[in-house]
Amino acid sequence: MQAKAQNIIPPKFISPAKLPPIPNISLPSNVPQAISITAPSPEVSSAPPDHHPQLVDDKVAAFWDYQFLFVSQRSETAEPITLRIVDGKIPQDFPLGTYYLTGPGLFTDDHGSTVHPLDGHGYLRTFKIDGARGEVEFMARYIQTEAQVEECDRITGQWRFTHRGPFSVLKGGNMVGNTKVMKNVANTSVLRWAGRLFCLWEGGDPYEIESTTLDTLGRFDIINGRHKLLQDEDATPKVDVWDVAAEILKPILYGVFKMPPKRLLSHYKIDGRRKRLLIMSCNAEDMLLPRSNFTFYEFDSNFKLLQSQEFNIPDHLMIHDWAFTDNYYILFGNRIKLDVAGSMTAVCGLSPMISALSLNASKPTSPIYMLPRFPSESNGQRDWKIPIEAPSQMWVLHVGNAFEEERDENGSSKIQIQASGCSYRWFNFQKMFGYDWQSGKLDPSMMNADQDKLLPHLVQVSVSLDASGDCQNCSVNDLNEWRKPSDFPAINQDFSGCKNTFVYAATSSGSRQALPHFPFDTVVKLNVRDKSISTWSTTRRRFIGEPIFVPKGTGGGGEDDGYLLVVEYAVSTQRCYLVILDSKLIGKTNALVARVEVPRHLNFPLGFHGFWESAGDCGFGN
Repeated sequence: MQAKAQNIIPPKFISPAKLPPIPNISLPSNVPQAISITAPSPEVSSAPPDHHPQLVDDKVAAFWDYQFLFVSQRSETAEPITLRIVDGKIPQDFPLGTYYLTGPGLFTDDHGSTVHPLDGHGYLRTFKIDGARGEVEFMARYIQTEAQVEECDRITGQWRFTHRGPFSVLKGGNMVGNTKVMKNVANTSVLRWAGRLFCLWEGGDPYEIESTTLDTLGRFDIINGRHKLLQDEDATPKVDVWDVAAEILKPILYGVFKMPPKRLLSHYKIDGRRKRLLIMSCNAEDMLLPRSNFTFYEFDSNFKLLQSQEFNIPDHLMIHDWAFTDNYYILFGNRIKLDVAGSMTAVCGLSPMISALSLNASKPTSPIYMLPRFPSESNGQRDWKIPIEAPSQMWVLHVGNAFEEERDENGSSKIQIQASGCSYRWFNFQKMFGYDWQSGKLDPSMMNADQDKLLPHLVQVSVSLDASGDCQNCSVNDLNEWRKPSDFPAINQDFSGCKNTFVYAATSSGSRQALPHFPFDTVVKLNVRDKSISTWSTTRRRFIGEPIFVPKGTGGGGEDDGYLLVVEYAVSTQRCYLVILDSKLIGKTNALVARVEVPRHLNFPLGFHGFWESAGDCGFGN
């Protein structure tokens, strides 16, 4: 079926046979491999490095590979396209359903401005898989957020960035005095719940999408101001200096910078056993104050709010992902602090807004907050405002799972958390993905530091609690002793919040000398019970994103009875593929079940987070 395209400006691609020789392409050994997000000249930028004999040095190839992983895509297809199967076949027992993947789609406009990948406009991709017919249908549309509508001319298809975004500074636009900083691009995660489809961002309302056409329906007020503060019933609310500071900041943040009062986090949780959606928000002004207000909401399968609680924590924290168990919401407290000098330049438009914050590495430990999910039930007498201090200075990025083990005869319990985290010594707000906001370029060396132990890796955090809820021991160890840089831990979602055996993640084989750690090129499967490890890797100069587990749903086959979906980026040929792996066969030669090809003109940049919905789901997600 032919694609119905809207605002299509296909990326240029020139056959290698028509290209002139590329003279003396080399990178000095003492110069970081910094590469521009903006498209180079067509004669050079469109040449796939594998097809040009001069591009044989790995440093030069890495230069191009990293750039093409973040290439902008302006094409869309509003009609489903049947993808070509290039390896294997779609198994007949693959459940009918759709894989939704969102992420940034555009990094450069037509007037000289570039943005950080985290500020790239949301680009939703869908893969509808039909095992009975052996087909995969593909669609891709930009999410028409308020910023996207303003910055993209519907008639000419040209883009002009007007919003700075939290991580970017405009070069070809208004810098000084530009208060358009809350660029809700809906590019971080995607959720299908109660028959409705949403794309989420870290700092605003989700956008609702019509699932059959991918038309944007508009912002959805999922919170609607419904919350209550969890505090002692007999306690009288106290007003302190930070309450006064908050009241001063609110008119500025809400009125001038258009920040929403409650900043919704992009990571949500699904309690499959209770059929509940769990989401979390924080107050906008708390990003600048030494305290944190987190509100948790629980919805049933019809989007009815079942409960909400707000926790006021006396610590300055930044949370991206979190965990839950039967009895607790679990927060890994990534400690931050206000950077006074950075905040002044940020407000003036001379640096990104994120410059107002810096990491607070004053303590050698990491706080873990165990917040009671059901306060009326007995969860011990521990004061939830006092964190458990994990013996590691770890910035937690993503959580795979958390669960409580059964209590022993003394009433003691143990909580296990599987996550990815990195060192405070490596994490840098302004340089994620190697982006340099001053030059508008990417430097792959930042994500490939020599000290690989500082980079994101998989950890298991164990917390032992006595009958009163007091911590007896807390430990942080490499998950299964897997020490290679890794991220995006995933599990069979039927086991979310419950004791699981298998964890899957994206990792690196380390085979690229110039790009040893990132981008990822390998899927790792960890058995946390017998500590076994197995992997599947792409071929040379191909990378992968986040793995997603799809259960077969036949029952009786075990926790790993299903398939893994992962997008493969063949940057050397400017192609994307959806890869289907048999999760039971990871580590064996026949793990690859099928590989389907996205047409070249729809080749898309690296995605962030995805969601799988089987057609037989009863409206409550996985």
